[in-house]
Amino acid sequence: MTTHRAFKKTLTALGVLATGALTLSMAACSGGGEDTSSDESTIVIGADDATEPHWQIITDKLADEGITLEVRNLTDGVQLNQGVQDGELDINLFQHLIFLADFNVNSGGDLVPVGATAVYPLALYSKDFASVDEIPEGATVAIPDNPTNLSRALLNLQAAGLVTLADGGNAYSTEADIEESSVEILPVDSNQTVTALNDGSAQAAVVNNTQAQKGGLGDDLILYKDDLDSPDLEPYINVFAVKDENKDDPRWQKLIDAYHSTEVEESVTELNQGNLQFKADYTAEQLTDILTDLETKLEEVK
Repeated sequence: MTTHRAFKKTLTALGVLATGALTLSMAACSGGGEDTSSDESTIVIGADDATEPHWQIITDKLADEGITLEVRNLTDGVQLNQGVQDGELDINLFQHLIFLADFNVNSGGDLVPVGATAVYPLALYSKDFASVDEIPEGATVAIPDNPTNLSRALLNLQAAGLVTLADGGNAYSTEADIEESSVEILPVDSNQTVTALNDGSAQAAVVNNTQAQKGGLGDDLILYKDDLDSPDLEPYINVFAVKDENKDDPRWQKLIDAYHSTEVEESVTELNQGNLQFKADYTAEQLTDILTDLETKLEEVK
């Protein structure tokens, strides 16, 4: 079994790396660092998929409401959150609730969710085996090594019957919580999970939806994936996030309504090959309650 990497140490390292790149990256993207929140006719949103077709549909819908939407593409999650925290961005969309909780607790942020988009599956893929039952004792399974997805990957493997976690596991489980395992766990950068499958360093891998798309992994290679109806996946609902002081801005509801329009949902569904479940029924208050609970639990394990 792989040596445990301390949860707190990993989070700290991630924060240091991201902060070092923050100043130059945000300055380049912000057009001089002005606070955009003063212009109520414009929303500046940060996203990690700004080139995808659904953003143009959203932009057009908001234009009909008299709102100009400026979508800025950033690929680093800490930068996307820090941009909102510092006022360089009005709002962002890229993360699930547990990632947001991690940012607030470890970076001193006060970001809150104002609306939900969808939950995406985490799936176990293999090119060597056709079912979980075929995975032999001692086979190597690659999983993402960033803390939030590592925990979720372990829960995924437990649901698939490959590992057993202490007390049933939770959103903050680490390798140290593995009580029994029939496989060898190989934590790698999330961008390398598909590579691990392709180069033979792992016979199976837990891969997030985005990386599976980029890596060309089809549904035919899925051995097991999350049940998107499970309430256990609430921490992984993706949300629009803003500073707490700006949460009551009426523009957010127009943005959320545009996202959940038929045209946008169809575009996002096509992009993700149907591997998602929309969560438009979650209110900001419900999402905030989930976030607060996650933050409390994270403080306990620090």
